[in-house]
Amino acid sequence: MNEQMNREIERRRTFAIISHPDAGKTTLTEKFLLYGGAIQTAGSVKGKASDRHAVSDWMDLEKQRGISITSSVMQFEYDGFCINILDTPGHQDFSEDTYRTLMAADSAVMVIDAAKGIEPQTRKLFHVCAMRDIPIFTFINKMDRESRDPFDLLDELEHEFGIGTYAMNWPIGCGQDFKGVYDRDKHLIYAFGDSHRGREKLHAIECSLDDTDKLDSIIGETRREELTEQVELLDGASFDFDLEKVRHGKLSPVFFGSALNNFGIEPFLESFLKMTTSPLPRTNGGETVDPFSEDFSAFVFKIQANMNKAHRDRIAFFRICSGKFERGKEYYHVQGGKTAKLSQPQQMMAQQREVIDEAYAGDIIGVFDPGIFSIGDTVCEPGKKIRFEGIPTFAPEHFALVEQTDSMKRKQFAKGMEQIAQEGAIQIFFEPGGGLEKVIVGVVGVLQFEVLEYRLKNEYGVDVRRTGLSYEHIRWIETPDIDVKKLNLTSDTKWVQDVRGNDLLIFTSEWNIRWALEHNPDLKLESFSRNTEQ
Repeated sequence: MNEQMNREIERRRTFAIISHPDAGKTTLTEKFLLYGGAIQTAGSVKGKASDRHAVSDWMDLEKQRGISITSSVMQFEYDGFCINILDTPGHQDFSEDTYRTLMAADSAVMVIDAAKGIEPQTRKLFHVCAMRDIPIFTFINKMDRESRDPFDLLDELEHEFGIGTYAMNWPIGCGQDFKGVYDRDKHLIYAFGDSHRGREKLHAIECSLDDTDKLDSIIGETRREELTEQVELLDGASFDFDLEKVRHGKLSPVFFGSALNNFGIEPFLESFLKMTTSPLPRTNGGETVDPFSEDFSAFVFKIQANMNKAHRDRIAFFRICSGKFERGKEYYHVQGGKTAKLSQPQQMMAQQREVIDEAYAGDIIGVFDPGIFSIGDTVCEPGKKIRFEGIPTFAPEHFALVEQTDSMKRKQFAKGMEQIAQEGAIQIFFEPGGGLEKVIVGVVGVLQFEVLEYRLKNEYGVDVRRTGLSYEHIRWIETPDIDVKKLNLTSDTKWVQDVRGNDLLIFTSEWNIRWALEHNPDLKLESFSRNTEQ
Protein backbone atom coordinates (compact mmCIF):
# COMPACT_ATOMS: atom_id res chain seq x y z
CA MET A 1 0.00 0.00 0.00
CA ASN A 2 2.87 2.38 0.88
CA GLU A 3 4.55 1.83 -2.46
CA GLN A 4 1.32 2.48 -4.32
CA MET A 5 0.65 5.64 -2.25
CA ASN A 6 4.20 6.89 -2.83
CA ARG A 7 3.87 6.33 -6.59
CA GLU A 8 0.61 8.27 -6.66
CA ILE A 9 2.04 11.19 -4.70
CA GLU A 10 5.24 11.21 -6.77
CA ARG A 11 3.31 11.74 -10.01
CA ARG A 12 1.23 14.68 -8.67
CA ARG A 13 1.93 18.19 -9.92
CA THR A 14 -0.09 21.07 -8.48
CA PHE A 15 0.36 24.55 -9.88
CA ALA A 16 -1.42 27.88 -10.18
CA ILE A 17 -1.65 29.96 -13.33
CA ILE A 18 -1.34 33.68 -12.68
CA SER A 19 -1.41 36.73 -14.92
CA HIS A 20 -2.76 40.19 -15.54
CA PRO A 21 -6.20 40.26 -17.23
CA ASP A 22 -6.15 39.56 -20.98
CA ALA A 23 -2.66 38.04 -20.99
CA GLY A 24 -4.14 34.70 -22.12
CA LYS A 25 -4.16 32.75 -18.85
CA THR A 26 -7.54 31.07 -19.32
CA THR A 27 -6.73 30.21 -22.95
CA LEU A 28 -3.49 28.56 -21.83
CA THR A 29 -5.38 26.60 -19.15
CA GLU A 30 -7.81 25.25 -21.71
CA LYS A 31 -5.04 24.16 -24.06
CA PHE A 32 -3.51 22.17 -21.19
CA LEU A 33 -6.89 20.50 -20.69
CA LEU A 34 -7.10 19.70 -24.39
CA TYR A 35 -3.78 17.87 -24.23
CA GLY A 36 -4.96 15.90 -21.23
CA GLY A 37 -8.15 14.90 -23.05
CA ALA A 38 -10.19 16.57 -20.30
CA ILE A 39 -12.17 18.67 -22.79
CA GLN A 40 -12.83 18.24 -26.49
CA THR A 41 -12.92 21.87 -27.66
CA ALA A 42 -11.49 24.98 -26.11
CA GLY A 43 -13.88 27.80 -25.29
CA SER A 44 -13.21 31.48 -25.70
CA VAL A 45 -13.50 33.71 -22.68
CA LYS A 46 -14.76 36.61 -24.76
CA GLY A 47 -17.08 36.79 -27.69
CA LYS A 48 -20.72 36.68 -28.65
CA ALA A 49 -23.40 35.31 -26.40
CA SER A 50 -23.60 32.19 -28.55
CA ASP A 51 -19.91 31.35 -28.11
CA ARG A 52 -18.77 28.55 -25.81
CA HIS A 53 -17.42 30.04 -22.64
CA ALA A 54 -14.24 28.91 -21.01
CA VAL A 55 -14.68 25.80 -18.89
CA SER A 56 -13.00 27.44 -15.92
CA ASP A 57 -15.30 30.49 -15.89
CA TRP A 58 -18.51 28.96 -14.59
CA MET A 59 -20.21 31.91 -12.93
CA ASP A 60 -22.81 33.74 -15.08
CA LEU A 61 -21.30 37.10 -14.23
CA GLU A 62 -17.92 35.88 -15.46
CA LYS A 63 -19.49 34.96 -18.78
CA GLN A 64 -21.10 38.39 -19.10
CA ARG A 65 -17.94 40.29 -18.19
CA GLY A 66 -15.43 38.02 -19.95
CA ILE A 67 -13.18 37.81 -16.89
CA SER A 68 -12.37 35.15 -14.31
CA ILE A 69 -13.85 36.14 -10.95
CA THR A 70 -13.28 33.01 -8.89
CA SER A 71 -10.47 30.51 -8.77
CA SER A 72 -11.23 27.26 -10.55
CA VAL A 73 -9.75 23.85 -9.84
CA MET A 74 -9.12 21.33 -12.60
CA GLN A 75 -7.49 17.92 -12.61
CA PHE A 76 -6.34 15.92 -15.62
CA GLU A 77 -3.86 13.20 -16.62
CA TYR A 78 -0.97 13.76 -19.03
CA ASP A 79 1.98 11.51 -19.87
CA GLY A 80 1.77 9.59 -16.59
CA PHE A 81 1.38 12.71 -14.45
CA CYS A 82 -1.73 13.65 -12.47
CA ILE A 83 -1.98 17.42 -12.83
CA ASN A 84 -3.98 19.79 -10.62
CA ILE A 85 -4.37 23.26 -12.14
CA LEU A 86 -5.51 26.18 -10.04
CA ASP A 87 -6.78 28.87 -12.42
CA THR A 88 -6.88 32.22 -10.65
CA PRO A 89 -8.72 35.49 -11.29
CA GLY A 90 -6.50 37.89 -13.20
CA HIS A 91 -8.38 41.04 -12.26
CA GLN A 92 -6.71 42.94 -9.40
CA ASP A 93 -10.04 43.34 -7.60
CA PHE A 94 -9.88 39.61 -6.84
CA SER A 95 -6.26 39.40 -5.72
CA GLU A 96 -7.24 38.11 -2.26
CA ASP A 97 -8.69 34.94 -3.84
CA THR A 98 -5.55 34.54 -5.93
CA TYR A 99 -3.33 34.94 -2.85
CA ARG A 100 -5.10 32.14 -0.99
CA THR A 101 -4.99 29.93 -4.07
CA LEU A 102 -1.22 30.38 -4.33
CA MET A 103 -0.98 29.04 -0.77
CA ALA A 104 -2.32 25.73 -2.12
CA ALA A 105 0.07 25.51 -5.10
CA ASP A 106 3.57 24.01 -5.33
CA SER A 107 4.60 26.13 -8.32
CA ALA A 108 3.24 28.92 -10.50
CA VAL A 109 3.02 29.57 -14.22
CA MET A 110 3.13 33.29 -14.94
CA VAL A 111 1.58 34.33 -18.26
CA ILE A 112 2.81 37.60 -19.76
CA ASP A 113 1.48 39.46 -22.80
CA ALA A 114 4.45 39.88 -25.17
CA ALA A 115 3.26 43.37 -26.17
CA LYS A 116 2.62 44.67 -22.65
CA GLY A 117 5.25 42.99 -20.50
CA ILE A 118 4.91 43.02 -16.72
CA GLU A 119 1.78 44.72 -15.42
CA PRO A 120 0.94 45.82 -11.85
CA GLN A 121 -1.16 42.78 -10.93
CA THR A 122 1.54 40.37 -12.19
CA ARG A 123 4.03 42.17 -9.97
CA LYS A 124 1.88 41.70 -6.84
CA LEU A 125 1.31 38.02 -7.54
CA PHE A 126 4.97 37.38 -8.17
CA HIS A 127 5.84 38.70 -4.73
CA VAL A 128 3.40 36.22 -3.17
CA CYS A 129 5.21 33.40 -4.99
CA ALA A 130 8.62 34.72 -3.93
CA MET A 131 7.46 34.89 -0.33
CA ARG A 132 6.67 31.17 -0.46
CA ASP A 133 9.90 30.29 -2.29
CA ILE A 134 8.01 28.35 -4.97
CA PRO A 135 9.16 27.79 -8.58
CA ILE A 136 7.93 30.31 -11.15
CA PHE A 137 7.72 29.45 -14.84
CA THR A 138 7.12 32.22 -17.35
CA PHE A 139 5.13 31.86 -20.58
CA ILE A 140 5.41 34.93 -22.81
CA ASN A 141 2.23 34.76 -24.85
CA LYS A 142 0.83 36.26 -28.07
CA MET A 143 4.03 36.09 -30.11
CA ASP A 144 1.82 35.85 -33.22
CA ARG A 145 1.03 39.54 -32.63
CA GLU A 146 3.35 42.53 -32.64
CA SER A 147 5.41 42.36 -29.47
CA ARG A 148 8.20 44.00 -27.54
CA ASP A 149 11.83 43.00 -28.02
CA PRO A 150 12.32 39.64 -26.23
CA PHE A 151 15.59 40.83 -24.65
CA ASP A 152 13.72 43.80 -23.15
CA LEU A 153 11.09 41.42 -21.74
CA LEU A 154 13.75 39.24 -20.06
CA ASP A 155 15.51 42.33 -18.74
CA GLU A 156 12.24 43.63 -17.28
CA LEU A 157 11.55 40.29 -15.59
CA GLU A 158 14.99 40.26 -14.00
CA HIS A 159 14.90 43.85 -12.78
CA GLU A 160 11.27 43.94 -11.65
CA PHE A 161 11.39 40.65 -9.77
CA GLY A 162 15.04 40.41 -8.81
CA ILE A 163 15.45 36.88 -10.18
CA GLY A 164 17.36 35.31 -13.02
CA THR A 165 15.72 34.18 -16.26
CA TYR A 166 16.65 31.43 -18.66
CA ALA A 167 15.06 31.41 -22.11
CA MET A 168 14.25 27.76 -22.85
CA ASN A 169 13.31 28.68 -26.40
CA TRP A 170 13.73 31.81 -28.49
CA PRO A 171 11.20 33.46 -30.81
CA ILE A 172 11.88 33.84 -34.49
CA GLY A 173 10.19 37.13 -35.37
CA CYS A 174 6.77 38.21 -34.13
CA GLY A 175 3.35 39.28 -35.41
CA GLN A 176 2.77 38.66 -39.10
CA ASP A 177 6.44 37.72 -39.41
CA PHE A 178 6.40 35.14 -36.59
CA LYS A 179 8.19 32.03 -37.90
CA GLY A 180 8.28 29.90 -34.75
CA VAL A 181 10.68 29.22 -31.89
CA TYR A 182 14.13 27.71 -31.50
CA ASP A 183 14.64 25.19 -28.67
CA ARG A 184 18.05 26.10 -27.23
CA ASP A 185 18.66 22.82 -25.41
CA LYS A 186 17.55 20.36 -28.09
CA HIS A 187 18.61 22.48 -31.09
CA LEU A 188 15.17 22.14 -32.67
CA ILE A 189 13.05 24.51 -34.71
CA TYR A 190 9.29 24.56 -34.10
CA ALA A 191 8.00 26.24 -37.22
CA PHE A 192 4.85 28.36 -37.18
CA GLY A 193 3.44 27.97 -40.68
CA ASP A 194 0.54 29.65 -42.47
CA SER A 195 -0.78 26.22 -43.45
CA HIS A 196 -1.93 25.33 -39.95
CA ARG A 197 -1.28 28.49 -37.87
CA GLY A 198 -0.14 26.30 -35.02
CA ARG A 199 -3.35 24.35 -34.56
CA GLU A 200 -1.88 20.94 -35.31
CA LYS A 201 0.54 19.01 -33.11
CA LEU A 202 3.96 20.55 -33.60
CA HIS A 203 6.61 18.56 -35.36
CA ALA A 204 10.09 19.65 -34.39
CA ILE A 205 12.72 20.11 -37.08
CA GLU A 206 16.18 19.16 -35.89
CA CYS A 207 18.52 21.84 -37.11
CA SER A 208 21.87 23.17 -35.92
CA LEU A 209 22.44 26.90 -36.15
CA ASP A 210 25.53 26.04 -38.20
CA ASP A 211 23.39 24.40 -40.91
CA THR A 212 22.71 27.65 -42.76
CA ASP A 213 21.19 26.06 -45.85
CA LYS A 214 18.58 24.12 -43.88
CA LEU A 215 17.82 27.12 -41.67
CA ASP A 216 17.43 29.39 -44.69
CA SER A 217 14.92 26.97 -46.22
CA ILE A 218 12.83 27.00 -43.02
CA ILE A 219 12.88 30.63 -41.85
CA GLY A 220 14.72 32.59 -44.54
CA GLU A 221 18.17 34.11 -44.63
CA THR A 222 17.33 37.36 -42.79
CA ARG A 223 15.64 35.59 -39.89
CA ARG A 224 18.43 32.98 -39.77
CA GLU A 225 21.09 35.68 -39.39
CA GLU A 226 19.06 37.44 -36.71
CA LEU A 227 18.39 34.18 -34.80
CA THR A 228 22.05 33.13 -34.88
CA GLU A 229 23.17 36.51 -33.57
CA GLN A 230 20.54 36.57 -30.79
CA VAL A 231 21.22 33.02 -29.58
CA GLU A 232 24.96 33.73 -29.48
CA LEU A 233 24.21 36.82 -27.39
CA LEU A 234 21.99 34.75 -25.09
CA ASP A 235 24.61 32.04 -24.67
CA GLY A 236 27.23 34.60 -23.73
CA ALA A 237 25.27 36.98 -21.51
CA SER A 238 22.35 35.14 -19.92
CA PHE A 239 22.17 33.16 -16.68
CA ASP A 240 23.25 29.52 -16.74
CA PHE A 241 20.48 26.98 -16.31
CA ASP A 242 20.38 25.70 -12.72
CA LEU A 243 17.55 23.35 -11.77
CA GLU A 244 18.12 23.89 -8.05
CA LYS A 245 17.63 27.65 -8.49
CA VAL A 246 14.50 27.00 -10.55
CA ARG A 247 13.01 24.86 -7.77
CA HIS A 248 13.62 27.61 -5.19
CA GLY A 249 12.13 30.41 -7.27
CA LYS A 250 15.52 32.09 -7.95
CA LEU A 251 15.59 31.36 -11.71
CA SER A 252 12.54 31.46 -13.96
CA PRO A 253 12.57 29.32 -17.13
CA VAL A 254 11.00 31.41 -19.91
CA PHE A 255 9.05 30.08 -22.89
CA PHE A 256 7.68 31.98 -25.89
CA GLY A 257 4.54 30.97 -27.79
CA SER A 258 0.90 31.62 -28.66
CA ALA A 259 -1.77 30.02 -26.50
CA LEU A 260 -4.61 31.03 -28.83
CA ASN A 261 -2.94 29.28 -31.75
CA ASN A 262 -1.87 26.32 -29.63
CA PHE A 263 1.73 27.08 -30.51
CA GLY A 264 4.47 26.11 -28.07
CA ILE A 265 2.05 24.81 -25.42
CA GLU A 266 2.93 21.12 -25.54
CA PRO A 267 6.73 21.62 -25.43
CA PHE A 268 6.17 24.03 -22.54
CA LEU A 269 4.00 21.56 -20.63
CA GLU A 270 6.47 18.72 -21.15
CA SER A 271 9.47 20.80 -20.01
CA PHE A 272 7.50 22.16 -17.06
CA LEU A 273 6.62 18.65 -15.85
CA LYS A 274 10.26 17.59 -15.99
CA MET A 275 11.44 20.60 -13.97
CA THR A 276 8.75 20.70 -11.29
CA THR A 277 8.70 18.41 -8.28
CA SER A 278 6.11 16.25 -6.58
CA PRO A 279 4.15 17.92 -3.72
CA LEU A 280 6.26 20.08 -1.41
CA PRO A 281 6.46 19.69 2.40
CA ARG A 282 4.44 22.04 4.62
CA THR A 283 5.21 23.54 8.02
CA ASN A 284 3.31 22.66 11.20
CA GLY A 285 4.39 24.86 14.10
CA GLY A 286 8.01 24.77 13.00
CA GLU A 287 7.94 21.06 12.14
CA THR A 288 7.94 19.74 8.58
CA VAL A 289 5.01 17.67 7.36
CA ASP A 290 6.29 15.17 4.78
CA PRO A 291 3.82 14.74 1.89
CA PHE A 292 4.79 11.03 1.74
CA SER A 293 3.79 10.47 5.37
CA GLU A 294 1.07 7.86 5.86
CA ASP A 295 -0.84 10.32 8.07
CA PHE A 296 -3.45 12.29 6.11
CA SER A 297 -3.57 16.07 6.52
CA ALA A 298 -5.18 18.89 4.51
CA PHE A 299 -6.21 22.53 4.86
CA VAL A 300 -9.09 24.66 3.52
CA PHE A 301 -7.91 27.37 1.13
CA LYS A 302 -11.23 28.28 -0.50
CA ILE A 303 -14.96 28.10 0.22
CA GLN A 304 -17.55 28.58 -2.51
CA ALA A 305 -21.30 28.67 -1.98
CA ASN A 306 -23.89 27.88 -4.63
CA MET A 307 -21.66 26.40 -7.32
CA ASN A 308 -24.64 24.20 -8.17
CA LYS A 309 -27.73 26.41 -8.39
CA ALA A 310 -30.06 23.42 -8.22
CA HIS A 311 -28.76 22.35 -4.81
CA ARG A 312 -27.66 25.66 -3.25
CA ASP A 313 -24.65 23.85 -1.85
CA ARG A 314 -21.46 25.04 -0.23
CA ILE A 315 -18.11 23.49 -1.07
CA ALA A 316 -14.92 23.69 0.98
CA PHE A 317 -11.78 23.19 -1.14
CA PHE A 318 -9.00 21.27 0.59
CA ARG A 319 -5.37 21.02 -0.45
CA ILE A 320 -4.12 17.60 0.68
CA CYS A 321 -0.69 18.06 2.24
CA SER A 322 0.23 14.52 3.24
CA GLY A 323 -0.86 10.91 2.96
CA LYS A 324 -3.96 9.45 1.37
CA PHE A 325 -7.57 10.54 1.74
CA GLU A 326 -10.17 7.76 1.97
CA ARG A 327 -13.87 8.35 1.54
CA GLY A 328 -15.97 7.34 4.54
CA LYS A 329 -13.10 7.56 7.00
CA GLU A 330 -13.36 9.90 9.97
CA TYR A 331 -10.81 12.69 10.28
CA TYR A 332 -10.17 15.25 13.00
CA HIS A 333 -11.23 18.86 12.35
CA VAL A 334 -8.66 20.72 14.44
CA GLN A 335 -10.44 24.08 14.74
CA GLY A 336 -13.81 22.42 15.38
CA GLY A 337 -12.29 20.09 17.98
CA LYS A 338 -14.18 17.01 16.77
CA THR A 339 -13.99 14.17 14.27
CA ALA A 340 -16.05 14.30 11.10
CA LYS A 341 -16.47 12.51 7.81
CA LEU A 342 -15.68 14.67 4.81
CA SER A 343 -19.02 14.39 3.05
CA GLN A 344 -19.43 13.93 -0.73
CA PRO A 345 -15.70 14.23 -1.58
CA GLN A 346 -15.29 15.41 -5.16
CA GLN A 347 -12.65 16.34 -7.64
CA MET A 348 -13.35 19.18 -10.00
CA MET A 349 -13.29 19.93 -13.67
CA ALA A 350 -14.42 23.52 -13.16
CA GLN A 351 -18.21 23.18 -12.76
CA GLN A 352 -18.29 19.44 -13.36
CA ARG A 353 -17.63 17.17 -10.41
CA GLU A 354 -16.88 13.53 -9.81
CA VAL A 355 -17.34 11.84 -6.43
CA ILE A 356 -14.13 10.07 -5.48
CA ASP A 357 -13.13 7.29 -3.09
CA GLU A 358 -9.53 8.36 -2.59
CA ALA A 359 -7.09 11.19 -3.21
CA TYR A 360 -3.44 11.87 -2.43
CA ALA A 361 -1.06 14.58 -1.26
CA GLY A 362 -1.00 17.31 -3.90
CA ASP A 363 -4.64 16.80 -4.87
CA ILE A 364 -7.39 19.36 -4.42
CA ILE A 365 -10.72 17.97 -3.25
CA GLY A 366 -14.05 19.66 -2.65
CA VAL A 367 -16.26 18.49 0.20
CA PHE A 368 -19.77 19.45 1.23
CA ASP A 369 -19.59 22.03 4.01
CA PRO A 370 -22.61 22.32 6.33
CA GLY A 371 -21.13 25.57 7.66
CA ILE A 372 -18.41 24.18 9.95
CA PHE A 373 -15.29 25.06 7.96
CA SER A 374 -13.45 28.36 7.60
CA ILE A 375 -10.54 29.30 5.36
CA GLY A 376 -7.33 28.02 6.94
CA ASP A 377 -8.94 25.12 8.86
CA THR A 378 -7.02 21.83 9.10
CA VAL A 379 -8.24 18.23 9.01
CA CYS A 380 -5.92 15.35 9.90
CA GLU A 381 -5.77 11.90 11.47
CA PRO A 382 -7.56 11.54 14.84
CA GLY A 383 -5.14 12.06 17.70
CA LYS A 384 -3.11 14.65 15.76
CA LYS A 385 -3.38 18.45 16.01
CA ILE A 386 -1.73 19.81 12.90
CA ARG A 387 -1.95 23.56 12.27
CA PHE A 388 -0.24 24.72 9.09
CA GLU A 389 1.14 28.22 8.68
CA GLY A 390 -1.81 30.60 8.60
CA ILE A 391 -3.41 32.30 5.64
CA PRO A 392 -3.66 35.93 6.73
CA THR A 393 -6.66 38.11 5.94
CA PHE A 394 -5.46 41.39 4.47
CA ALA A 395 -6.98 44.78 5.04
CA PRO A 396 -9.67 45.83 2.54
CA GLU A 397 -9.23 49.18 0.80
CA HIS A 398 -12.83 50.12 -0.09
CA PHE A 399 -15.86 50.29 2.20
CA ALA A 400 -19.61 50.61 1.77
CA LEU A 401 -22.73 50.40 3.91
CA VAL A 402 -24.94 47.60 2.55
CA GLU A 403 -28.55 47.27 3.71
CA GLN A 404 -31.54 45.23 2.56
CA THR A 405 -34.37 47.05 0.83
CA ASP A 406 -37.07 44.58 1.92
CA SER A 407 -37.32 44.15 5.70
CA MET A 408 -39.21 40.86 5.17
CA LYS A 409 -36.02 39.26 3.79
CA ARG A 410 -33.88 39.81 6.85
CA LYS A 411 -32.99 36.11 7.22
CA GLN A 412 -32.02 35.72 3.56
CA PHE A 413 -29.91 38.88 3.77
CA ALA A 414 -28.09 37.69 6.92
CA LYS A 415 -27.51 34.21 5.45
CA GLY A 416 -26.24 35.55 2.14
CA MET A 417 -23.88 38.06 3.73
CA GLU A 418 -22.53 35.47 6.16
CA GLN A 419 -21.97 32.77 3.52
CA ILE A 420 -20.35 35.08 0.97
CA ALA A 421 -18.13 36.59 3.68
CA GLN A 422 -17.02 33.10 4.77
CA GLU A 423 -15.71 32.56 1.24
CA GLY A 424 -13.20 35.34 1.96
CA ALA A 425 -13.97 37.54 -1.06
CA ILE A 426 -15.52 40.25 1.11
CA GLN A 427 -15.15 41.13 4.76
CA ILE A 428 -18.11 42.27 6.83
CA PHE A 429 -18.08 44.49 9.89
CA PHE A 430 -20.70 45.66 12.37
CA GLU A 431 -21.09 48.68 14.59
CA PRO A 432 -20.95 47.37 18.18
CA GLY A 433 -24.50 46.96 19.43
CA GLY A 434 -25.96 47.54 15.98
CA GLY A 435 -28.34 45.21 14.15
CA LEU A 436 -27.82 42.98 11.13
CA GLU A 437 -29.95 45.09 8.77
CA LYS A 438 -26.98 47.33 8.01
CA VAL A 439 -23.55 45.86 7.39
CA ILE A 440 -20.27 47.60 6.57
CA VAL A 441 -18.59 45.68 3.76
CA GLY A 442 -14.88 45.93 3.03
CA VAL A 443 -13.29 44.74 -0.23
CA VAL A 444 -9.87 44.76 -1.85
CA GLY A 445 -11.31 45.86 -5.23
CA VAL A 446 -14.52 47.75 -6.01
CA LEU A 447 -15.71 45.15 -8.53
CA GLN A 448 -16.31 42.88 -5.53
CA PHE A 449 -19.25 45.12 -4.57
CA GLU A 450 -20.85 44.41 -7.93
CA VAL A 451 -20.31 40.67 -7.49
CA LEU A 452 -21.81 40.84 -3.98
CA GLU A 453 -24.97 42.59 -5.21
CA TYR A 454 -25.31 40.21 -8.15
CA ARG A 455 -24.97 37.13 -5.95
CA LEU A 456 -27.30 38.38 -3.21
CA LYS A 457 -30.00 38.96 -5.83
CA ASN A 458 -29.47 35.81 -7.92
CA GLU A 459 -28.59 33.30 -5.19
CA TYR A 460 -30.53 34.60 -2.18
CA GLY A 461 -33.33 36.69 -3.74
CA VAL A 462 -32.31 39.83 -1.85
CA ASP A 463 -32.08 43.36 -3.26
CA VAL A 464 -29.74 45.69 -1.39
CA ARG A 465 -28.90 49.38 -1.23
CA ARG A 466 -25.21 50.27 -1.21
CA THR A 467 -23.79 53.56 0.08
CA GLY A 468 -20.10 54.28 -0.41
CA LEU A 469 -18.12 55.26 2.69
CA SER A 470 -15.11 57.58 2.76
CA TYR A 471 -12.95 55.21 4.81
CA GLU A 472 -9.76 53.96 3.14
CA HIS A 473 -7.88 52.10 5.86
CA ILE A 474 -8.72 49.48 8.47
CA ARG A 475 -6.61 48.14 11.33
CA TRP A 476 -7.11 45.25 13.72
CA ILE A 477 -6.61 46.22 17.37
CA GLU A 478 -3.84 43.96 18.67
CA THR A 479 -3.72 45.31 22.26
CA PRO A 480 -5.37 42.72 24.53
CA ASP A 481 -8.17 43.84 26.89
CA ILE A 482 -8.06 47.46 25.78
CA ASP A 483 -11.23 49.53 26.39
CA VAL A 484 -12.00 50.81 22.89
CA LYS A 485 -14.61 53.26 24.24
CA LYS A 486 -11.89 55.15 26.11
CA LEU A 487 -9.55 55.53 23.14
CA ASN A 488 -8.73 59.08 22.03
CA LEU A 489 -9.67 59.07 18.33
CA THR A 490 -10.55 61.63 15.66
CA SER A 491 -14.25 62.18 14.98
CA ASP A 492 -14.06 60.52 11.57
CA THR A 493 -12.52 57.29 12.91
CA LYS A 494 -15.03 54.46 13.42
CA TRP A 495 -14.92 51.48 15.77
CA VAL A 496 -16.29 48.26 14.25
CA GLN A 497 -16.20 44.54 14.96
CA ASP A 498 -15.72 41.59 12.61
CA VAL A 499 -17.70 38.33 12.56
CA ARG A 500 -15.40 36.85 15.23
CA GLY A 501 -16.01 39.79 17.57
CA ASN A 502 -12.54 41.27 17.07
CA ASP A 503 -12.26 45.04 17.48
CA LEU A 504 -11.10 47.14 14.53
CA LEU A 505 -10.78 50.80 13.63
CA ILE A 506 -11.50 52.25 10.19
CA PHE A 507 -9.88 55.50 9.12
CA THR A 508 -10.35 58.05 6.36
CA SER A 509 -6.60 58.72 6.04
CA GLU A 510 -3.17 57.54 7.15
CA TRP A 511 -2.87 60.78 9.13
CA ASN A 512 -5.73 59.57 11.35
CA ILE A 513 -3.90 56.26 11.96
CA ARG A 514 -0.78 58.13 13.10
CA TRP A 515 -2.92 60.40 15.28
CA ALA A 516 -4.56 57.39 16.99
CA LEU A 517 -1.18 55.77 17.72
CA GLU A 518 0.39 59.01 19.00
CA HIS A 519 -2.54 59.80 21.34
CA ASN A 520 -2.95 56.23 22.63
CA PRO A 521 0.54 54.97 23.63
CA ASP A 522 -0.68 51.47 24.54
CA LEU A 523 -2.58 50.96 21.28
CA LYS A 524 -1.15 48.41 18.84
CA LEU A 525 -2.65 48.13 15.36
CA GLU A 526 -2.10 45.52 12.65
CA SER A 527 -2.94 45.75 8.93
CA PHE A 528 -3.85 42.07 8.65
CA SER A 529 -5.54 39.51 10.85
CA ARG A 530 -3.68 36.45 12.09
CA ASN A 531 -6.92 34.75 13.07
CA THR A 532 -7.14 32.66 9.92
CA GLU A 533 -4.68 30.16 11.32
CA GLN A 534 -4.65 26.88 9.49
